[in-house]
Amino acid sequence: MSNLKILLLQIRKLDDPMRISEVTAFAEALDSSPEQISAADLVNDPPSPEMLRSTDLVLIGGAGDYSVPEGGPWLDRALDAMRSLYAKRKPVFASCWGFQAMAAALGGLVITDPQLAELGTLELSLTEEGKKDPIFGELGNPFLAHVGHQDTVVRLPQGAVRLAGTPLVENHAFCMPDAPLYCTQFHSELKVPLLQQRLRAYPQYTEQIAGMPVDELIETLQETPESNNLIRRFMKHIFGIGDDVKD
Repeated sequence: MSNLKILLLQIRKLDDPMRISEVTAFAEALDSSPEQISAADLVNDPPSPEMLRSTDLVLIGGAGDYSVPEGGPWLDRALDAMRSLYAKRKPVFASCWGFQAMAAALGGLVITDPQLAELGTLELSLTEEGKKDPIFGELGNPFLAHVGHQDTVVRLPQGAVRLAGTPLVENHAFCMPDAPLYCTQFHSELKVPLLQQRLRAYPQYTEQIAGMPVDELIETLQETPESNNLIRRFMKHIFGIGDDVKD
């Protein structure tokens, strides 16, 4: 793991307190040090083609105050980066906004619908394809994961394999069978302490989506050891490195 070049693509404002926290979350999920992860800002300082070419693994994180359906002058450039990663068959693990952006870049459809918004620790179910998947198939069924989204992928890209969903939102994870690419709407990189930190950083979303104060929602959170191991399972499957993962 120490020899891998890891790049985290972020889509956060410069003063977003979660910029550093997100690096920490992915480092913990990978069982690596934060120093091993380089971060690039897709809005203000996007990665160069050479940076994308030279990295071994690309992580794509959440968005804070940005939205794929809402768009902006940065969006086309960001989606071009997603398409480039897929075309080059670069190993990619995308979470939350990264899930939505990759789906949109490859021809899927993302919408903003408050009726489909979710927040908190939720129970997800595997699809039949998910049960057979070499990474997701090791999860329990159902399994718990941390979720927080207002935008929703309502149509996956052509050829994508749907892996998991909730009763409200069927598209919570997909992979592309012709590339080392896995994307999750849920946050497999977050454990409860970092999720608490994130909820307190964005209290307006707790009221809007969950309809309750932050402290009340925090009391409902549960640890999610199965989904927290997904990125390490991905690393084991793609690179053949890492110890056997145990839940």
